[in-house]
Amino acid sequence: MKLILVYTLLLLALNDSLSAQSVGDTLVLSLKEVVERARTKSIASKQAGTTRETKYWEYRTFKSNYQPQLSLDGRLPYYNKTFIEVQQPDGTIQFQSIHNNNSSLNLSFSQSISATGGSIFGTTQLQRFDDFDRKNTLYNGVPFGLGYTQPIFQFNNLKWEQRIQPLKFNESKQAYIESMEQIAYKASGYFFDLLLAQVNFQIAETNLGNTQNILRIANEKFDIGKISKNEILQLQLEQLKAKKAVGIARRDMEIATLNLRAYTGLQDAQRIKLAVPGAAVDMVVSAEKVIKEAYSNRSDAIAFARRIAEAQRDVSKAKGDNGLNAALTAQLGFSKTGTTIPKVYQSPKDQVLVQLTFSIPILDWGRSKSRTKTAEANLQFANYAVEQDKQIFAQEIVTQVTLFDMMKDQLVLTAEADSIASEKYQIAKERYVLGNLSITDLSIAFQEKDQAKRDYIAALRDFWGAYYQLRYLSLYDFEKDEKIRG
Repeated sequence: MKLILVYTLLLLALNDSLSAQSVGDTLVLSLKEVVERARTKSIASKQAGTTRETKYWEYRTFKSNYQPQLSLDGRLPYYNKTFIEVQQPDGTIQFQSIHNNNSSLNLSFSQSISATGGSIFGTTQLQRFDDFDRKNTLYNGVPFGLGYTQPIFQFNNLKWEQRIQPLKFNESKQAYIESMEQIAYKASGYFFDLLLAQVNFQIAETNLGNTQNILRIANEKFDIGKISKNEILQLQLEQLKAKKAVGIARRDMEIATLNLRAYTGLQDAQRIKLAVPGAAVDMVVSAEKVIKEAYSNRSDAIAFARRIAEAQRDVSKAKGDNGLNAALTAQLGFSKTGTTIPKVYQSPKDQVLVQLTFSIPILDWGRSKSRTKTAEANLQFANYAVEQDKQIFAQEIVTQVTLFDMMKDQLVLTAEADSIASEKYQIAKERYVLGNLSITDLSIAFQEKDQAKRDYIAALRDFWGAYYQLRYLSLYDFEKDEKIRG
């Protein structure tokens, strides 16, 4: 345990000293800095921000449907000079010339009533008619009119939209936060791709240097007859392998660097050096806590309610679009005609309009019933699907919490194995120089040391991947003990 503690403290010290530094033409970055750059500068983050803005304006459009609407329409002028067909009392046809202007203006407002699906409307109108042949001008107007239209036995889309659209908007806000956490998770993956490539390159260069030194010592031993030609050939082969490994590691490092730059938006020409992240975080995680926060924060949890509401809406629409469809319209106001505009507004006459329209299907061959039954079946299916998704949702969280705990344990073990393998290799190298170890055993120590280092970096990757995955699944920062805000 002392070795593990010393090893971890050295890594943390190295991380703190190198974080956010530029050494010459090399940019040194920590894991959190790479993640933050991805969140702010990557194409994925810009796409997520654009999607969030689009959803915001869609919601604003929805909200505007429930606000009073004011409009002005008309035809000005409406000049007409032509001949029209006029049927005479005896059945013959004559063509009579007309030459007039029939202009009008209408200022109206309307207000939807979501609870009933109806709408209140008001209007004021003015019409002017000019007969140029008879040199006559006449005005007609509605100084004021107020009415109400109420659908009867029809689907109330306003009511359902008022229930569903806020869910969609809240879902989009949480989806944006999820997108940011997904970006963090992907950025951590690119970070460890490059970190492992850099570690492999460092291992390859170190192995090449060690192999060259050992070969030099072996040649001296061969000259005095202490080792065989076969060992020299074996070491020469190891040297060739080490040179090849350096080339492959350099290629992989360049590819990983390019991928990290492309994803995080790092466009400067500096070389990138990654600091090894810490092996622990100050947080306590339980499955119950993560599930609670996930149901409170995730867009999926909001989508569960939204999907059921949409299926219920479809049932209501299927029922409302069948059977008796009717609409009642009533309007009260004033109207009058006159030869001048002031006369239109002097002692106007009452205007009353009452209208009931209806449609009754007499024979539809079961189409109405089929639509309703289909919608009801879809609602039942949606209930089953949501229930299944909830189970998967909770199980995924429980599994991820278990993996996170396992990754913490694995990280301790791999750190210890890395420390032991490094120490074993140093001892093996010294024994070989003294002539107390075979080249085969030295080669095995080489391989064990390299694999232990790679295993430790892989364990770090799994640990931090599980960490960011937990943040994504819960949208909760367990280190700060607070919800993640967009």
